[in-house]
Amino acid sequence: MRWRRALKIAAASLAVLGLLWLGGLAWFVHSSLTIAIDRTTPTDAIVVLTGGRLRVETALDLLGAGRAQKLFISGVNPHVDRVALLRGAGRTDESATDRIEIGHEAENTLGNARETAEWMRHEGYRSLRLVTSWYHMRRSLLEFKRAMPDMLVVAEPVFATHGDPQSWFDVAMLTVGEYDKFLATLVRPELAVIWPRAALSSHQARLAEGSTISPERRQ
Repeated sequence: MRWRRALKIAAASLAVLGLLWLGGLAWFVHSSLTIAIDRTTPTDAIVVLTGGRLRVETALDLLGAGRAQKLFISGVNPHVDRVALLRGAGRTDESATDRIEIGHEAENTLGNARETAEWMRHEGYRSLRLVTSWYHMRRSLLEFKRAMPDMLVVAEPVFATHGDPQSWFDVAMLTVGEYDKFLATLVRPELAVIWPRAALSSHQARLAEGSTISPERRQ
């Protein structure tokens, strides 16, 4: 019967999609864990994204080692200033605060990229060392290279595993969630091309409908 054939085709399609998803996940984890860390290329700035363990501490260590002129911390809570941020990272030496700037506008990775791009152009910088957790690096690089195609972005992944209280299950779920976000980010430009056309068609349809409605019904 036709419905049985349709069910078989649907099941086969889902199985193929599932295999593709799993294969992509394997690539995502492997490529994220094996990102080459470039210790030699000089950069104008260090940029760290808040939201993960040891990110800010790693960025401060890089600044102290002279890896860049300034450190920009993106996505900071609006109620937190530089001094409080340093103390939260366990740093009591505030001598480097004049080389640290913070951004309060970003609420997600896309916001981080846009906020950083604006800051980089304001400073006249052309290269940066990006500090974030290893599982977050692929998506961050994608967003940053889209926002700053003319700038050099060097990856500096953070592997906060030693002494981490999270269970393997928590880490696995975090990684899977990040992989799904990476996929969504990957296809977003294509959706942005399709969606405005659909939105425009819907808007035109509403206008056409409105033109046939009497003024009394529009109120």
